Amino acid sequence: MHYSGDVNSLKNGASTAPQFSAMLAPMKRIYKIWMWPIWFLALFTQANSFKANPIIGNHTLNRMGLHVVRLVLAHTVMKLRWFLLMGLMGRAERKSFHRDGYLKVEKLLSDAELEALKDEVNGADSPARECIQGDTLTHRIFLDNRTLKKMPVTRRFLSDPEVIDRLMYAAGKNCRPLFYIQAIKNGFGKKGKDPQKNLHADTFHPSMKAWFFLEDVPTSKGPFNFVPGSTRLTWKRIKWEYARSKQAATMQDGYSEKGSFRFNSDDLEALGLPAPEAFTVPANTLVIGNTYGVHCRGQAEAGAKRIEIWAYSRFNPFNPWPGLGLPFYSRIEYSLAKAWWRFQDRQATKRGGYSSWHVIDSASFHSDHPEAD
Repeated sequence: MHYSGDVNSLKNGASTAPQFSAMLAPMKRIYKIWMWPIWFLALFTQANSFKANPIIGNHTLNRMGLHVVRLVLAHTVMKLRWFLLMGLMGRAERKSFHRDGYLKVEKLLSDAELEALKDEVNGADSPARECIQGDTLTHRIFLDNRTLKKMPVTRRFLSDPEVIDRLMYAAGKNCRPLFYIQAIKNGFGKKGKDPQKNLHADTFHPSMKAWFFLEDVPTSKGPFNFVPGSTRLTWKRIKWEYARSKQAATMQDGYSEKGSFRFNSDDLEALGLPAPEAFTVPANTLVIGNTYGVHCRGQAEAGAKRIEIWAYSRFNPFNPWPGLGLPFYSRIEYSLAKAWWRFQDRQATKRGGYSSWHVIDSASFHSDHPEAD
């Protein structure tokens, strides 16, 4: 009887699984009903995940041109914002930026100013965060107002109209971007390929990232790579995006299904694009990129480290108004970014792990031989 009772209890336990699933089914339907308005409203934002949003990823809707409509509209709106902000960048630089998709400016600082800025960066003791991708570690320190109070040279540099105006124009957003100290360390952590070293576009609409290199960047350090002309929305690119959108939701490279399409040499050839250009640049060089363009990190030697001031700015691609340039807006963005990171930390702690961007101490940031978990 003892064994019979155990067997019966196991049978009863097994039978509860489909019953439990049946109980959850209405809840799942309610969840979907509740989420549909949110998924729909997300169409009018920078949301780009074919996987997370069943409307953005719907095969039938994309066959009907949903992705292409969002793509073309976003680029049209961005042209209007660029027109409204054209006074922030000189005509020759604007022409170069729109032709190539990037702008390179050398020798923004004197040698003495650059050394003073590097001393501040190397002495920064604010909390840092780490992201591990393959065998690459990316470390960042937020350059918010609290951190910049201790870094007067850096603060002056990041307030210089020669820098800020160019960045705001490229972003199509009349607001300071988010700034970080960034260190990219190659050949550490988990083994495997760094996905950021695959050619890709960040999203479906123009956006801005910038790098101010504090040291010379030779080929061995994995320079930033960019495909010139890949930001232009040609008919070939529209057809390529249309074809990719129809299958994006089921792709499994880890990024295309989230809206960051990957490219290979065959794609570049089909689009009539050249090979990527590697930015092996001297220290004291600012590179501003429209990251709708095709780009990646370059391959690097194990142990190579690249340090820079990194800037990021993204805006609702369907909002034609670039903003009023009010200072408090930038402070709100910094607060929201930090709140999001803290939320991710709490969620990861509940799972018993680390968030994708987890906190490390400043000593690990400055170390050339970090120990990744």
